[in-house]
Amino acid sequence: MGGKYRITGNKYPRMRRPRRHGRLVSAVAASVVVLGVAGWGTLQLIDVFTGGGDKAAAAGGGTHCATGTAARTGPSPTTTARALPEPGGITVNVLNATPRGGLAKQTADELKKRGFRIGKVGNAPKEYDKKVKGAGMLLGAAPALDGSLPVLGTQLPGAESRTDTRKSADVDLIIGDAFKQLAPQQAAEKALTALAPRPTPGASQKSC
Repeated sequence: MGGKYRITGNKYPRMRRPRRHGRLVSAVAASVVVLGVAGWGTLQLIDVFTGGGDKAAAAGGGTHCATGTAARTGPSPTTTARALPEPGGITVNVLNATPRGGLAKQTADELKKRGFRIGKVGNAPKEYDKKVKGAGMLLGAAPALDGSLPVLGTQLPGAESRTDTRKSADVDLIIGDAFKQLAPQQAAEKALTALAPRPTPGASQKSC
């Protein structure tokens, strides 16, 4: 070659195109990122239109179930109602207000067989002697109206219930002129069972 430039040595420089590896790698990486984002977005859309609703429904169902369980396990009228005493927890004074002798002892013996505790047995006091025209009268303190007296009343249907000023928990059964006998034991037990509180209809929740 002529001119002012001279080539020395026995090797000649090779003329090559500039390498474009860097650009190619960047382009590939960008494509991968774009495809990944597009794929993730597609999956999210699919989840929204298919699986997302089921998950929400499942979550809602779980909340409803928990609420129903809490309602079932919470206080109910049955659990908060005042419990009636058992016959064995009631002391009964049997008093005869009629001219017929022996009724107080006979009645007391039968009540004892049915599980009641027996206190005094004898004649009624003057304010009631020969003044009880019905089958009988039940007397007790004010709290007994919702406890001992209804239980004792199952043994003598039609007996009138009254309260007095006593402080003790015992109650009186005063035999009246129309008294014949206590209710048959089977009928009395049935009436006693009917006194037990019952769950409110429709209060139970559907199980999960």
